[in-house]
Amino acid sequence: MKHTGSLIAVVGASGVGKDSVIEGLLAESPCLTRAKRVITRAPELAGEDFYPLNNPDFDRAVANREFCLHWRAHGLCYGIPQHVLTRVQQGDCVIANLSRSVLLEAEDKFPKLVVLHLTARAETLAKRLRARGREAENDVKTRLARSTFPMPDGLHCIEISNDGDLHETVQTIIQRFDVSGILPESVREQV
Repeated sequence: MKHTGSLIAVVGASGVGKDSVIEGLLAESPCLTRAKRVITRAPELAGEDFYPLNNPDFDRAVANREFCLHWRAHGLCYGIPQHVLTRVQQGDCVIANLSRSVLLEAEDKFPKLVVLHLTARAETLAKRLRARGREAENDVKTRLARSTFPMPDGLHCIEISNDGDLHETVQTIIQRFDVSGILPESVREQV
């Protein structure tokens, strides 16, 4: 029987580079899998690979319990499909871009939750948000104002700065994971 897997929740302010770090970690460790999110964002907008859904269909999916986690932020709805919980329960190590607002719920559902909290200076966040071109200037300011949203008390978090080179950030994370014994043995052997 396989051991219960783990969920690696990558969290941090908008523009901190969560999706880039996730891509870097996936490239370094093929045993990790990504939780593809459902988002009420227009499919043609740049950014992560996601399942687009309109608001009424998202609400129906919530009512039908199709998500193991879901939240609203910045005028959008986000969901993690229920099959992610099943995969983790079957022993997979899954990495997901999550909101800090659902971490306590995630901890209840995923006993081996690992929280990777990415940080960056305000000027780095502002530059990245403007460069990606998805938000108007007022939205950039709103997202920057939320950058200091506190982490929930009582969670074990690994905090990593992502102000510099992406490759260095990814290598630092892998080293911290390996030293801490966070990743399952099968994943560590691949790194």
